[in-house]
Amino acid sequence: MSTPDAGSILAAFRAELATVDSPEALEDLARRHTGKKSAVKALLKGLRDVDPAERPAVAAAINETAATIEAEVEAARERIDAIALEAAVAAEWMDLSMPGTLMERGARHPLVEVEDRCLAVLARLGFEVVDGPEVEHPFYNFDALNIPEHHPARDMQDTFWVDGGWCLRSHTTTVQARVLESRPELPIRVASRGRVYRNEAVDATHGAMFHQLEGFWLDRGLTFAHLKGVLAFVARSLYGDRRIRFKPKFYPYTEPSVGVDLACGNCDGSGLSATGSCEACHGAGWVTILGAGMVHPKVLRQFGYDPAEVTGIAFGLGTTRMAAQKTGATKVRNLYGQDMRTMRTLKRGAS
Repeated sequence: MSTPDAGSILAAFRAELATVDSPEALEDLARRHTGKKSAVKALLKGLRDVDPAERPAVAAAINETAATIEAEVEAARERIDAIALEAAVAAEWMDLSMPGTLMERGARHPLVEVEDRCLAVLARLGFEVVDGPEVEHPFYNFDALNIPEHHPARDMQDTFWVDGGWCLRSHTTTVQARVLESRPELPIRVASRGRVYRNEAVDATHGAMFHQLEGFWLDRGLTFAHLKGVLAFVARSLYGDRRIRFKPKFYPYTEPSVGVDLACGNCDGSGLSATGSCEACHGAGWVTILGAGMVHPKVLRQFGYDPAEVTGIAFGLGTTRMAAQKTGATKVRNLYGQDMRTMRTLKRGAS
């Protein structure tokens, strides 16, 4: 064995290296020329057979060859990686100065926006938010609210009944009953929003499921003037100077009772549209957005309050109709649909 053997190994390595063009081929070449079974390792093992006088020179030549192979492998690796990176950049290149593809910006649902605005207005008057269950016991939905079993209003509300004698709540006034049952300290100012259910025919302004927002205030010395002031404040905070009107109504859980109508925003209160009668208000020019009244003395007595000392005001906002008026929707069922074309139109109307 002599020094030229190391030289021939290096020459063979370089001849193969010149043909390598991929990371996989390079790693295979490096393994064959620097691994445990490579020719370089074999030369190192054969040093024991070399004349001791020549051994240092032979070992130096072998080590130099091994170092040269490793250095050239590393240089080839960097070269091949650079070529691969350049090719990837060329394949994935894009002109960053071109306009991108914009994602459509979402918006809060009109119902949620109306509810949040109502709660924000009521918060200025000291109302706090309380939630209640949608599957309710008849006691809280009817009996506790002066609607006994044979009361005609029980039929008017067309209730959905479920197993066990429970029902889907037909109004959010159930929260009022639950709060009064707990007898918190006066004054009590509570607002509650959510879905309610009534088994009735669906038309442009009615649905079997819709949304309400209940509010009630219990204290000493409250009068109908407080009720009217709160309702006018809420309506004007939401609709500005649009006309409102009060009209007599009947609700079993309030006495006296009143309804609040809003001049229809689709027809400016005229009842007419470009094609004839306004669909949103059925030609009436007005849309009822809430019912209210003084808490009925029987409801107060039910929960241990003396009507001679404590009075209360209560109101239920029809937030579904309010959202339809806010967005200009002619049919409330459009608010619950999944047609994105409709929702885009409602979003523009709500802005």
